[in-house]
Amino acid sequence: MSDYLTTAIDIAREAGGLISELSKQPQEVSYKRRSDLVTEADRRSEALIVKRLRSSFPQHDIVGEEGGGRSTNADYCWYVDPLDGTTNFAHGFPVFCVTLGLAHRGDVVAGVVYDPTRDELFTAERGAGAFLNDRRLSVSKAANLSESLLATGFPPYAENHELNIQLYFRFTLLSHGIRRAGSAALDFCSVASGRFEGFWELKLNPWDKAAGSLLVTEAGGRVTNLSGGPFRLLEDEVFASNGSVHDEMTRVFTEVMAHKGSV
Repeated sequence: MSDYLTTAIDIAREAGGLISELSKQPQEVSYKRRSDLVTEADRRSEALIVKRLRSSFPQHDIVGEEGGGRSTNADYCWYVDPLDGTTNFAHGFPVFCVTLGLAHRGDVVAGVVYDPTRDELFTAERGAGAFLNDRRLSVSKAANLSESLLATGFPPYAENHELNIQLYFRFTLLSHGIRRAGSAALDFCSVASGRFEGFWELKLNPWDKAAGSLLVTEAGGRVTNLSGGPFRLLEDEVFASNGSVHDEMTRVFTEVMAHKGSV
């Protein structure tokens, strides 16, 4: 395990402990924009993470959801979501996490997602596999969309909810169902661990998908855009699957987006 990953694990556990304690207190909620919540826990968790990363890796860039960190065009950049699932957290719904992903010249090389409510630590390094706590992860072996459980999300800042509702409807008819739990990082983890066969979002920030995208590929899955083209960290859309259902789902995305499907 590299120093990068070891340090990220320690930081994620510390930040996870902080937000877990804060979850027991009344929440002060403010808004970045309509329906886009931020809490004191977001800010305090990010401050902790940024401070620890700066101390350990002073030459690295850091991009945090709440505006922390710095950008100097360094080769290494940390993408940090200090509390993924803020709306859940604010409502007392226990589906949220801390996630840190490290990219080298735009390619993710290490990632951590920590779910403090279940004490589940998901980790991955490029070429070294993906793990849940000490257990190596492998994606689901389901071969068909008809036997798949899927996930998606509707970020409050997205403007394409109507299209995603059409996709949601279509995939609901073709699969075992769709879950919308409200934490993209944990949805990636569920694909990596075989709990979901597929997950997509039409607009997702890099800190939401950096660690999770690596977890999926290191667990044997596939990550692309919705047309099946190359995944790019700084672009909006993402589609992760166990690989076996990838082409079948891509065809559905193409049909719906071209208004050829019966949705």
